Amino acid sequence: MPHRRDPRVLSPLWKSSLSILIAIALAPATRAADVGWKAGVAASVITPKGPLWMSGYASRKAPSRGAIHDLKAKALLLADPAGRKALLITLDLCGIDRETSARITKVIMARHAMAREQVALACSHTHCGPVVGSNLIGMYPIDDAERDRIARYTDGLVTAVVNLADQAIASASEAKLGWTIGRAGFAVNRRQNPEAKVPERRRSLTLEGPVDHDVPVLKVARPDGSTLALVFGYACHCTTLGIDQFCGDYAGFTQIELEKRYPGATALFVAGCGADQNPIPRHSIDLAVRYGAELAGAVEHALAGSVEPVKGDLSASYEEIPLAFAAIPGRGQVESDTHSTNVYIASRARGLLKRLDERGSLDSTYPYPVQVWRLGSLEWILLGGEVVVDYSRKIKRSRDPGRVWVSAYCNDVMAYIPSLRVLKEGGYEGGGAMVYYGLPSPWRDDVEQAITAAVVRGLSKLGAD
Repeated sequence: MPHRRDPRVLSPLWKSSLSILIAIALAPATRAADVGWKAGVAASVITPKGPLWMSGYASRKAPSRGAIHDLKAKALLLADPAGRKALLITLDLCGIDRETSARITKVIMARHAMAREQVALACSHTHCGPVVGSNLIGMYPIDDAERDRIARYTDGLVTAVVNLADQAIASASEAKLGWTIGRAGFAVNRRQNPEAKVPERRRSLTLEGPVDHDVPVLKVARPDGSTLALVFGYACHCTTLGIDQFCGDYAGFTQIELEKRYPGATALFVAGCGADQNPIPRHSIDLAVRYGAELAGAVEHALAGSVEPVKGDLSASYEEIPLAFAAIPGRGQVESDTHSTNVYIASRARGLLKRLDERGSLDSTYPYPVQVWRLGSLEWILLGGEVVVDYSRKIKRSRDPGRVWVSAYCNDVMAYIPSLRVLKEGGYEGGGAMVYYGLPSPWRDDVEQAITAAVVRGLSKLGAD
């Protein structure tokens, strides 16, 4: 009898064919499962091309004279495996006003079908950057010609940032994200440590007051493992320098140093809740360079340790809450203040009087922005204004501190944001600085409660416990 093949046994040819068929059938599913995050990055010089009035210090009496290094705007587009996007734009600027922020975000949203919560603007708060829009413009004796130059610079900035966003979004490609936290110790609580006493207090370990020395780091890597972008933060004023030349201060020097240490990478700085923190000692370029190197070293050291991969999806929320002022002056008080011998009170009064004439009343609240992003298990809170360190410490105590990033100077730098403690203590951060921002009074004593509640709502909206 002829030999019959057992039907349960396949020939080598059939085995090979079946393997190919199975591979083809499974290929689409496998490719879908392998698709991960995407990222795109872009950078642009935003240094004014000529002299321009500088922001940050009320003592300035004249426009800029040159630059130490270029100021930069940078954009990072992140997209999760499902295609949900978030766009971070960092700016080497002291601050931007609400109007400029809205001009930028509205165009980006319209061009790229993005919602407001998907776009974040973050200022480094360097005090060696130009005046932008109306931000702190009342601080200075600026004539009409200078105001026109500031307006033209602001128009150009809006265009440059929008184009930068286009470039980052267009360049998006596969990427891997990782998250870690380093430490740097040069920030000092300036409210509780007189600058002249800081060197001795450092030596004797007697520095006082709350600080946040964390250095949060988000690493974005290409598929081959090389670094595409490094986003890092620190809670400290960029006030090492008070010169009349444009400069990114310690944050600018850190970005330059990181881009040297990681060739092909773009470094982006996002300031933390450092409104009551200063780099001390200060007042020299050498110190700014030194702090930049120290902060770059903290980032590098953190990346050499445990880096947690960002897995999961991306989600975002954005809310503007009506943050209440403590008191609104009447027209009589405002008119009287226009004759004050204090030039800053008089300048604020003229601005308030103009608003009264145009609108008939002064607003009793300010639309304060609270933004929350979730990248996998990382919770990133982005707050507006000059936020004191109590906020980051409080939020971290209430959450998992190893998975929380709290940033400030985001979207709108309208004023100092004191905690209830700082508000009650008073002083510059507690209310004195409101005059320089042209606002009618300190905040009402529920300022911390209102902002904290908005953060909780944002986290809850994104499914955080």
